[in-house]
Amino acid sequence: MPKVITGYIRYVDAMNRFIGRIAMYLIFVLVGVLLWSSISKTFFYPSIWTLETAQFVMVAYYILGGPYSIQMGSNVRMDLFYGGWSTRTKAWIDAFTVLFLIFYLGVLLFGAVGSTAYSLGYFGVEPFSFFWDLFLTLFTDGVSGVTEKIGHMERSPTAWRPYLWPVKSMLCIGVLLMLAQSLAELFRDIGRLRGVDL
Repeated sequence: MPKVITGYIRYVDAMNRFIGRIAMYLIFVLVGVLLWSSISKTFFYPSIWTLETAQFVMVAYYILGGPYSIQMGSNVRMDLFYGGWSTRTKAWIDAFTVLFLIFYLGVLLFGAVGSTAYSLGYFGVEPFSFFWDLFLTLFTDGVSGVTEKIGHMERSPTAWRPYLWPVKSMLCIGVLLMLAQSLAELFRDIGRLRGVDL
């Protein structure tokens, strides 16, 4: 396998392992938020922020842990036939089915970027050009120029009314990391088919 592909696999694996190991501890944050929710409802006035905060933390836990789960092979599989196949047959099937996952994640990323742009007040049909324009504006006009380009930001319709762009941005980052890990798994399967264990 070319060095650029082996380097890509090593880099993506290390990055997703690091992020996934940190994301594992978000479960303790989630437990803390839910514990405070129970305590505040029992002894004090109920906190209005706990339910949505728990949902946001759960999204981060799930979406940032997904690439690490793919890397470790701990995602759910139908093992009716798969367990009895040879390593080469598994590599063929995995290389074929990961293409469907890559397509799905590409569509999901496109939707997540559009939804994130909408949450920042962009109502057009070109969310990628909106973010590219924001990126260029950051370097030319600074943060003040970016804040002028951002429109009316989307908020949750609940009593707490948090901004939704942070959780939608987290979704974009997580899907992008999952897409990178899926591509690394495709390269790894191709390597197994060629007799190279990456």
